[in-house]
Amino acid sequence: MTIRVMVYIIIILLIVPACTQSGRRKAVTNQEISNTTPTSKQRDVTGENNMVKMKKSDGVYLIPAVINGSNMDFIFDTGASDITISDVEAFFLYRQGTLTKDDFIGVQQYQIADGSISEGSVINLRTVQIGNKILYNVKASIIHNTSAPLLLGQSALSQFGQITIDYKESQIILE
Repeated sequence: MTIRVMVYIIIILLIVPACTQSGRRKAVTNQEISNTTPTSKQRDVTGENNMVKMKKSDGVYLIPAVINGSNMDFIFDTGASDITISDVEAFFLYRQGTLTKDDFIGVQQYQIADGSISEGSVINLRTVQIGNKILYNVKASIIHNTSAPLLLGQSALSQFGQITIDYKESQIILE
């Protein structure tokens, strides 16, 4: 890990302790986060069809997910290369102990939809639960902006074979 990333993390730890992000849901999951990594990249918790209820907010669809044991609502974004979270969300996970120094991989440049370039930290999310599927060791990006939206991108979506969206029922089926 570079000195630059470590300095940034320390600054976040000192400056942002009282901030919150609207993508985080208040409910707490009972799911235990294991420190052991299963051999497969994906596990089906119930064996049932993976239908997830979407919520529409300000013209975008939100998908509930559980990241390292924390409930969050993500914008469904097939154009995003990774799951992205703001530095506020990263700090929240870090304070909970569900994101550690070992989860930080490095720094990467990203092109935003408006064409601008932004720098973000690359991290490993140990678990990402979407519906009844748990994905393991998913690449994600921390966007160094406190108001950055939570995006559910291709680093998670590409691990599913088929995605079906039912707009009338506000649900998504990930198989």
